[in-house]
Amino acid sequence: MTAPLNPPPPPHERSAQDAWPPPGAGSGGHGSRAPGSQHAEYAEYPAYSGHGWYGQDGPGMKTEVREACVVALAVALGGVLLGVLWWWLAPHVPLIGDVVEGKWIVYLKDTEGEQAVGVDGTFSLLGLAFGVVSALVVFLLRRRGGVPLVVGLAVGGLLGSLLAWRVGVWLGPAEDVVARARDLGRGVTFSAPLKLGAKGALLAWPLAALLLHLGLMALFGPRDPEPELGHGPYEAPPAA
Repeated sequence: MTAPLNPPPPPHERSAQDAWPPPGAGSGGHGSRAPGSQHAEYAEYPAYSGHGWYGQDGPGMKTEVREACVVALAVALGGVLLGVLWWWLAPHVPLIGDVVEGKWIVYLKDTEGEQAVGVDGTFSLLGLAFGVVSALVVFLLRRRGGVPLVVGLAVGGLLGSLLAWRVGVWLGPAEDVVARARDLGRGVTFSAPLKLGAKGALLAWPLAALLLHLGLMALFGPRDPEPELGHGPYEAPPAA
């Protein structure tokens, strides 16, 4: 008895339509898809924004702007304390009054003294210290900070420096030194009003706060999640 002449059937091959199962198929599917819908297969996968998946990249721009305004206001109010400390810790510049040809004149008692430089240096050091403290506090309270928060911190530091400058001048001796010399009498030493000669000292607070906060965010801030590939509807077929 001879063997049949018909060859055996070829092994079963999956058609092109079966090569890519729909995303909702299988036991781990997320639900059925409505027939005829062209966008149903994309609804189950979150969109990637470039900074993380939507819903995980922060509270939103409006919330960040509100928080930045609150931070700027709170930091600026700290300028009152800076002004008080500057008035208390800054060295006094001694002045003396005299009468020359019937007119009152005021001049420095110690022409080679460095008290005026010490006034500017005290303000700068206090500004640096306040910048460090404000950056640490903001970072600890709001670790996931964006650009609005950093801008609010810098603006608050600048406003705080301006407020501290004016508070210190207001608390210090009177600015009318001639009238004060006339009230105290000829040859009596008195302190000059607080004067910020180097206006660049106003930038010590905002620059220190800005640089330290950016450094803390770079070292200890949250990291953006890496995009997870290979789970979407276009998953590449396994290598043979």
